Amino acid sequence: MNLVLLKTVGLLVLSNCFMTYAWYGHLKSLKTAPLLIAVLASWGIALFEYLIMVPANRIGYTGGLELGQLKIMQEVITLCVFVPFALIFMGEKWRWDYLWAFICLVGAVYFVFRGKL
Repeated sequence: MNLVLLKTVGLLVLSNCFMTYAWYGHLKSLKTAPLLIAVLASWGIALFEYLIMVPANRIGYTGGLELGQLKIMQEVITLCVFVPFALIFMGEKWRWDYLWAFICLVGAVYFVFRGKL
C-alpha cells in the first residue's frame, strides 16, 4: 500500500501543477491574448494533466484507496500546489486563510484515512 500511496500522491502532485497553471496561469501569461487563445492553451495543458491524473486515480483505486480518500488527497494537494503558485507565480499576498483551510483539510484527511492505513 505504501508504494501505491507514493505513486498516487506523486502523480497527483504532478498533474495538479499542470492543472493549476491551466486554470490560473493564463490570467498572467496570456492576459492580453484573446479569450479563445487562453481557452485553447488551457485545454491543451489540461489534456496533458488528464494523462497524468487518470493513471494516478487508477493506481490508487486499484491499489486499495477508496474514492473518498482519493478525492480528499486531491483537495489537499490542490491547496499545497495552489498556495505557492499564487504567492510566487501570481504575486498574491499571503493570507492566513490558506493556513486555516489547510488545517480543515488535515481534519478531512484524518477522517477519510482513520483506521485504513
